Amino acid sequence: MLIGYARVSTEEQSLDLQIDALKQAGCEKVFHETASGARTERVQLKEAMEHLREGDTFVVWRLDRLGRSLRHLIDVVNTLEEHGIGFKSIQEGFDTTTNGGKLIFHIFGSLAEFERNLIRERTMAGLKSARARGRKGGRKPKLSAEQVAMAKKLMADRNNNPNEIAEMLGISRSTLYRVIG
Repeated sequence: MLIGYARVSTEEQSLDLQIDALKQAGCEKVFHETASGARTERVQLKEAMEHLREGDTFVVWRLDRLGRSLRHLIDVVNTLEEHGIGFKSIQEGFDTTTNGGKLIFHIFGSLAEFERNLIRERTMAGLKSARARGRKGGRKPKLSAEQVAMAKKLMADRNNNPNEIAEMLGISRSTLYRVIG
């Protein structure tokens, strides 16, 4: 069974073109909604996914109607594949029920993984370079070394109230306990 999904981002846009194309492609049921592609929670997409059964094919008019990003698209198609469900995009001629379609999908997946690895390598190289120049990453400490020493000295005196010490230093009580550690 072919199950279709159509989406537009705003009320001003029309779903007609997508729905007509999905029906012409042979979709017996078409789920459609108006929702931004950036939204993670798309009710009709979720319903469509729950409606699909092994042996079905999930059809979209274009890839961008389904995925927010290449990574999201690959995740969705992998989930479908794990459940024995095919995926087809009308405009791109992409069909994972064929060997050629599976090949193209795996090439997309490899390219996405390659891109993620390049980003990770660049990030690590940038951090290494910054450390070599004496820069440390992360949040700056709330207290200077002198303030930490003063906090320890004040906390050593049991007559001092931790809440008052924290307020005087402009930090929370939990931060006070963490820095005197």
